[in-house]
Amino acid sequence: MQTSSTQQTLDRSQIWKQLEEKVERMIAQIGDKSSHVAKADGIYDDQKIDWWTSGFWPGILWLMNEVTGKEEYKMAAWNWDERLEAQMLVPNSFDHDVGFHFLPTAVAKYRITGDQDARRRGLFAANFMTGRFNLNGRFIRAWNGDMHGWSIIDTCMNLSLLYWASTESGDPRFAHIASAHADTVLRHFIREDGSVNHIVCFDPETGEFDQVRGGQGAAPNSGWSRGASWALYGLANTYRYTGNIEYLRAAQRVAHYFIANLPDDHVPHWDFRASEQMEEEPRDTSAGAIAASGLIELAALLTEKEGRVYREAAERILASLYANYGTWDEPSHEAILKHGTGHKPAGQNVDVSLIYGDYFFVEAIAKLNGWKQRMF
Repeated sequence: MQTSSTQQTLDRSQIWKQLEEKVERMIAQIGDKSSHVAKADGIYDDQKIDWWTSGFWPGILWLMNEVTGKEEYKMAAWNWDERLEAQMLVPNSFDHDVGFHFLPTAVAKYRITGDQDARRRGLFAANFMTGRFNLNGRFIRAWNGDMHGWSIIDTCMNLSLLYWASTESGDPRFAHIASAHADTVLRHFIREDGSVNHIVCFDPETGEFDQVRGGQGAAPNSGWSRGASWALYGLANTYRYTGNIEYLRAAQRVAHYFIANLPDDHVPHWDFRASEQMEEEPRDTSAGAIAASGLIELAALLTEKEGRVYREAAERILASLYANYGTWDEPSHEAILKHGTGHKPAGQNVDVSLIYGDYFFVEAIAKLNGWKQRMF
């Protein structure tokens, strides 16, 4: 891994050509696996389909189909929303992340093909998500089990499912719930300096704030980089759907914190406050890819002059990811990016490939190449 690529350039057309070649190989390699992590052997695992990452591989396929028009991508992606719906009808572990499941599968499929069953599945998922809303606390509950009052920053990226459902169905309650949760994010998740809390706990009965937990960050008051990427992208989306300037300004504040804390090669460490010896800390390429796509989104919401700083930051991140962290010369490797970090405090999935890192890298490059649609 190189770490001094401050002057990398971004050849968008060349990268896209390589991505097409790569994803075509991945279709044969991954098939219908519900992928999350590829470790040193370069082979993606196969999780249960209700695991939170299962929508990202078919999301890559639908995106590639929309951009290229190639039928092979559509055929490989076609039945994923059917499989997700089938799992919804038996005991399962679906939670706040149903947006990650159904936006890049059912909702994308409906938008691209007009399939009415896909539309129904997307609305079904949105209804499920509204059922997790805590009225007193004005938050969407995270996870399952006994954590009734817990909410996490990741949910900010799933709100797009509710805004889509509100527009698609004409029922404003979906948007009301999404915005209520987003207001809670502004109050309790986004710190003054632009860093972000991962887990905020509330009293599930009264809705009163209880405490902050570190979660996948180094500590409750640390700067978990992927949390910041979820926040800046999710709040930019929320502004796009609502026009509420408070969401835009919060997204900008997080973006400034993220950009200011990037190391020399523009790819974030897993936590910006992990230790005094930051160069010894693992990178998280997934946080970089998510943030890059979010920064492009943020730039598009502003004037060209105002947005330039975000777009240029995104291009620097993507150039480094491409040059220093890709698997372009490893055709047997099933992932696109290496050196992601899943859950460092738990010692889980450190220095691995992560399917959501791959997805957001593809998405960001597609945006730079003129793709105007959105999965989220």
